[in-house]
Amino acid sequence: MRASTGDRIIVESTRPGAVRRDGEIVGLHHEDGSPPYDVRWSDNDRITEYFPGPDARIHHYRHQDTYREPAPNALPDNET
Repeated sequence: MRASTGDRIIVESTRPGAVRRDGEIVGLHHEDGSPPYDVRWSDNDRITEYFPGPDARIHHYRHQDTYREPAPNALPDNET
């Protein structure tokens, strides 16, 4: 399992009636993105060190999705 800061970790419940938990990965302990992770949990906004088990999955946040290249024929802001 590999992650980057900003990725979302989702922990599925293995027991009936138990709640699914998710959070944002806010810190890495290893440069290669391997566990453990520092996770800010969405249910209580606390940050804990987390070692994912087999019931966890990562939704990768792709940084390039938030940035779009300008159109090739677009003028820079100072040339309008």
